Amino acid sequence: MVETHDHFTKRLGKLGRKHEQMTHGYTTKVGKDGLITVTPKARRARSTSGITFLLLVALGFFAFKAFMLAASGPDAYGDRLAGMKEGTVIEQAGAFVLGVDPITQKLADLAGPILR
Repeated sequence: MVETHDHFTKRLGKLGRKHEQMTHGYTTKVGKDGLITVTPKARRARSTSGITFLLLVALGFFAFKAFMLAASGPDAYGDRLAGMKEGTVIEQAGAFVLGVDPITQKLADLAGPILR
């Protein structure tokens, strides 16, 4: 009797977990014998979504810097940064962040002929 109750409890727990998984979607299949089986859809890992978002923000930032460099030209861009370097602490930090780096320079070199 105890073995039957333990087996029933395990089955109940398994069904509860399957039901919880199916709240995120499920698929049904009809087997060769006509039996309909319902299986939960696989869930994607959400741990990479934050990293993907940060990478997209960084890519957008570098693209913005490259567009500004290509549109205004290196001399005008350098003059604007020089003006920012002599400003307040926030402007100096902005000048440091917006400075020309190798990634920005490569992207500006690629975008320059397209913009002109």
